[in-house]
Amino acid sequence: MRVLAAMSGGVDSAVAAARAVDAGHDVVGVHLALSETPAALRGGSRGCCSKEDAGDARRAADVLDIPFYVWDFAARFTEDVVDDFVAAYAAGETPNPCLRCNEKIKFAALLDRALGLGFDAVCTGHYAQLRQGELRRAVDVDKDQSYVLAVLTAHQLRHAMFPLGDTPKPAVRAEAAARGLRVADKPDSHDICFIPSGDTRAFLGARIGARPGPIVDDATGAELGRHDGVHGFTVGQRKGLGVDAPAADGRPRYVLGIEPVSGTVRVGPADALDVRAIDATAVVWSSGEAPAGPFACTVQVRAHGGLAPAVVHPGPGGVLRVELGEPLRGVAPGQAVALYDGDVVRGSARITGTA
Repeated sequence: MRVLAAMSGGVDSAVAAARAVDAGHDVVGVHLALSETPAALRGGSRGCCSKEDAGDARRAADVLDIPFYVWDFAARFTEDVVDDFVAAYAAGETPNPCLRCNEKIKFAALLDRALGLGFDAVCTGHYAQLRQGELRRAVDVDKDQSYVLAVLTAHQLRHAMFPLGDTPKPAVRAEAAARGLRVADKPDSHDICFIPSGDTRAFLGARIGARPGPIVDDATGAELGRHDGVHGFTVGQRKGLGVDAPAADGRPRYVLGIEPVSGTVRVGPADALDVRAIDATAVVWSSGEAPAGPFACTVQVRAHGGLAPAVVHPGPGGVLRVELGEPLRGVAPGQAVALYDGDVVRGSARITGTA
């Protein structure tokens, strides 16, 4: 097969490309330039997609002796990931930019171009498995990325390759070193790559502006303080609430709900965070076929953690009602809920409300 290897400049994508070469595929490496101001992006372990990463990707391609290109996807990334991120927070939601990048950039924009150029598949360094067309969790549970890939359609999965899903991360690093790849010991990237400072609240504030509103006690309605914008909060948040007076019972307060129209942030005790049902829309079924009726599964609402048994009730128009077998906390509109049958991903949807 002709395979386009997306090379971020990290160890995972480099080894994934190497394995695609070993499998006998005709491999071409590509690095995505995602920022209109790449010099402003972080280097080292605090981000990705910087000039440093582009250089690392090119050197890895040289070691593998494969063609290498840099494609400018900055405008698409800004529109589909950065602007979406800002708009979601302004609307009181909690988005996942890595999930949106996979959905809109790596397996939409990139895959579409790859197929148009005659490639058969896009290869990435994600930790997930594809077997018989099914997306499954990775062997390395701590590195598993099937949650952020659960948004992929059946068509996209048919043209995807995840060569690292059967291997623990330490073994991937050892393999990189044995292959002579300089990125073998490169730290993993974390945080949000397009926020150079690491200060999400300041990043959002500069783009949304001040939108003052009250912080109120959920039980009594009493105003406890003021804030500069709902974009500074997410459901389940405990720190940085800007409330000086302690609760009457002395227990910590948490963000329970966000009302973007009125600018109200509701806070209360931890047990009020319990969610027993989830409403969601924009459903993607990994097989390409919707189930005929309700089904039992395990749901996940965050990239790491937030799992519970559930019964899913598909509705008309691509909506879901998820009844949880045990309560979850920190579930917020804008997050994705991924649906699992054992380690197999059945699909995902975007959370719109909870009960």
